[in-house]
Amino acid sequence: MPHDSTAQAAARERAPSDGTGLMAGFPPPPEAQVTLANWQDPPYSRWAFRHMRELIPIHPIPAAGPAGGFGPAAAGGPANRVVPPGASRAPLPAASRPLPDPPVWRLDGSTATAAEVFADTYTDALVVLQDGQLVAERYDAGMTVATPHLLMSVSKSLVGCVAGVLADRGLLDPAAPVTAYVPEAGPSGYAGATVRHLLDMRTGVAFRETYAELDAEVRVMERSMGWRPAEPGNPAGAYPYLITLGQAGPHGGEFTYRSADSDMLGWVCERASGTRMADLIGALIWQPMGAERDGEITCDPLGSAIHDGGVSATARDLARFGQLLVDDGQAGGYPVIPAAWLAATRAPEPGVREAFAATDHEFALPGGWYRNQFWVLPGPAGPVLVCLGIHGQLVYADRATRTVVVKMSSWPDAQHTGYLLDTLRACAALAAHLSAMG
Repeated sequence: MPHDSTAQAAARERAPSDGTGLMAGFPPPPEAQVTLANWQDPPYSRWAFRHMRELIPIHPIPAAGPAGGFGPAAAGGPANRVVPPGASRAPLPAASRPLPDPPVWRLDGSTATAAEVFADTYTDALVVLQDGQLVAERYDAGMTVATPHLLMSVSKSLVGCVAGVLADRGLLDPAAPVTAYVPEAGPSGYAGATVRHLLDMRTGVAFRETYAELDAEVRVMERSMGWRPAEPGNPAGAYPYLITLGQAGPHGGEFTYRSADSDMLGWVCERASGTRMADLIGALIWQPMGAERDGEITCDPLGSAIHDGGVSATARDLARFGQLLVDDGQAGGYPVIPAAWLAATRAPEPGVREAFAATDHEFALPGGWYRNQFWVLPGPAGPVLVCLGIHGQLVYADRATRTVVVKMSSWPDAQHTGYLLDTLRACAALAAHLSAMG
């Protein structure tokens, strides 16, 4: 957490602990103001995660419009197609079965129910689908069905799927060097890295994702991309910052979680398609899957999208994305995400699992791996695709049980192993019970 000034610390002490009353008044009093300096910290974060467009510039991700192409200015893209009939924008159909409340073994050794786990982990929204039907939908602390919520690093999985579509259409080669698309990266640590290295976070770039360290690269990047107040010497913009990064090790080695790799991947996708990321997600994912509402993605001072964590969306539309993953990339029989891309994510080539097993992540997520911007966990009947974001953002897509769980949260801390593992166990328990109910 950034060091507070005396005034900031005093305001934090006066702010309501539950976030109520924030940004109320004309103008709001200092203790109720959500700013670029405090929005990621409690209690301000709960308000901020739902109002990103009031804090940081955004690009809209359109839910309506021509799907399949990239708009009239696209260079080399396929012809536009209208949204397919199967991609209905109607509300999700309701399931006849109730949401079970199975027991869950917590990380600390105690027992709870799934509902208790969700209640204890700062849940803002919860949506559960079984076989494409809405089993449960719950909102808390002012959230509604229409409220967009920041997805943090769940955004990475959307960008990874955009890359998969571009690769399937012959516009992006995962084996190509990063510099084939972004020659500006030549003098940086990305020289010699491939697009595949970006997809699987196996570059050797020097980048620390340690949120508690103010000088860590992830925090410097936040200041450059406009997520924190800039400091003297910070490059202006995410892309100018990326090309300052050095190299700490060989490319293609062990998995190391680096948000910078996702931002470079997004830049590569934009260069490969000639289209900005908001429009890529809209045309290739959002519209063909039948999103009900526009999404949005924050952009930096230069207007570049923040690919690693800037997307906001409603819980229902995020559940639709989860259903795409369960349905092998199809929406209403229409192929949206290439089935082969998702299959290769669930059953990767040799070396991917080993690159994960060699890291500390193996202790928290044993047997897992990271591929195409997804976390993949072993399940009783097959691999489960999981999208994760700090402060408790999650999509749990279990193809074997045809269960999707979406959880949007406002954890006070960016990372909390207990909350994460308890939530994953609750999702697995729900999936098992719903599947058994038939």
